[in-house]
Amino acid sequence: MTAPIGTDLALAVRLLRAGKLVAFATETVYGLGADALNPLAVARVFEAKRRPKFDPLIVHLSDADELDRYAARIPPDAVRLAQAFWPGPLTLVLPKRDIVPDLVTAGLDSVALRVPAHPQARALIAAADTPLAAPSANRFGSISPTTAAHVAEQLGDRIDYILDGGPCDVGIESTIVGVLHDRPEILRLGGLSVEQIRDVVGEVSIRPASSDPGGRSENATPQLAPGMLERHYAPRTPLVVIERLTADLLEPGDALLLPTPPPIETGSHCVEVLSPTGDLRECAANFFAALRRLDALHPARILAVRFADESLGRALNDRLRRASAR
Repeated sequence: MTAPIGTDLALAVRLLRAGKLVAFATETVYGLGADALNPLAVARVFEAKRRPKFDPLIVHLSDADELDRYAARIPPDAVRLAQAFWPGPLTLVLPKRDIVPDLVTAGLDSVALRVPAHPQARALIAAADTPLAAPSANRFGSISPTTAAHVAEQLGDRIDYILDGGPCDVGIESTIVGVLHDRPEILRLGGLSVEQIRDVVGEVSIRPASSDPGGRSENATPQLAPGMLERHYAPRTPLVVIERLTADLLEPGDALLLPTPPPIETGSHCVEVLSPTGDLRECAANFFAALRRLDALHPARILAVRFADESLGRALNDRLRRASAR
């Protein structure tokens, strides 16, 4: 039976308190929520997504004031980042308190925490009176969902309710910053740009994505943060990243994912243009939905033009690279 889609916040709260799974909108993508302090509920998240347990989950809070309940230590740079960007598309990886179950953190002594900006999400977390462990509400490694309908397509028969909060505004996952050592480190590019992070804490390093450790077996090395695997966010259709679109690259059956309108005649090829003006925020908001529409057409391959390697373009190029990895 497919999970119902609706806007009944009280029902969503009752289900979460009963250890059930509720998908909900954030400003980035839809999350698959479970009571983060209930290991049995968290185990259902891994089962529903077919997610390996070496990949930790992000714990969502309703307010930044709750941070010290779950983080054992909050360095000054973490305080500055939280003050600058919460609520918003920032996740902080910090030393964890024992109250956070090991299953949430893949057995690590650190936990990924964030305060989403979507008002419905914060209302849900506050009403449930518990933090929510909430990875993206899709099957592991697949295209992230940015509408309630996207969730239903992939997980509708595996979860209990989809709380419809409309389309996601940011459209790509949060930026994850580890603040565990002397200097902050970006562990996953996302909805906050590198430039924005540097404006608050100065120079930061960017950790490269890791190869799949141990073939995704449950004995693999735990990942420090979600979304760090080399192949992720991927369509079923082979995706090829190109620098610019030229006629000689086009083959019969190709579909096109473009930041701006095509510079050449594309004939009968299916085309998704992410922004008429190349605005990177608009590109990000439309990215996963457009990729999903092209994938549903079952083309021979998807040609995707790289974005300007700046601001949100870095995160979008990161998603393209991972989606094209084989």
